[in-house]
Amino acid sequence: MNFLNFAWAVFSLAITLGLIGLVAVGLRRYAPQWLEKLQADRGERRLKVTETLVLDPARRLVLVQIDNEERLLLLGEGKELTGPQAVRPLRAMPLGDRPERGA
Repeated sequence: MNFLNFAWAVFSLAITLGLIGLVAVGLRRYAPQWLEKLQADRGERRLKVTETLVLDPARRLVLVQIDNEERLLLLGEGKELTGPQAVRPLRAMPLGDRPERGA
């Protein structure tokens, strides 16, 4: 195989990939409803990430909502820690009912 045949093969591959890319961009821009028909219908989603908080480069807290229940996950170092109970929103407590700090 000489250099001319190799250059012809590389050029042909570049043209083919370019045409495939142009068709994909054209479909996304001018026919998004056609692309939706190709994707499977997943129905209503049950899992939603509500909030994340980075603790340090290795760990993060993630608050997820599953159905109507929220769970707090501690992710990092190749493992995950979850609480056994669902996280409930805090209610505002009157100042007189709050416990003393340091007591």
